[in-house]
Amino acid sequence: MYVAGFVIPVPEKNFEAYKAWAKASAALFREYGCLEIVDAWEDNVPGGQQTDFRRAVAAKPGEKIVFSWQVWPGKAEMEAAEAQIAKDPRFDIPADLPFDHRRLILGAFTPIQVMGRQTGTG
Repeated sequence: MYVAGFVIPVPEKNFEAYKAWAKASAALFREYGCLEIVDAWEDNVPGGQQTDFRRAVAAKPGEKIVFSWQVWPGKAEMEAAEAQIAKDPRFDIPADLPFDHRRLILGAFTPIQVMGRQTGTG
């Protein structure tokens, strides 16, 4: 198992557009071997004393935070998919993307503790 995680500032007015984009994107990632994608809309994102999700992505007034992750079979599978995705025009950044992709934070992680799911390393 290998996990890619994202923190995305999305204008609240773009909620429906984001949901549609996320659903379409998930179908494409599934074609490339992604096992699971979760997109979660902000419900309780408190401000911190030193840092927080909002400051991390320079969220503006009227923007909500989306916390998203992808589960891949392993690191090698995700990296192979990324190489193919880079060549797939369906993944070109559309002009009507419902968020500012330049402020998105992403990272990939090897799980060290998993509860409720079969684990494997990749």
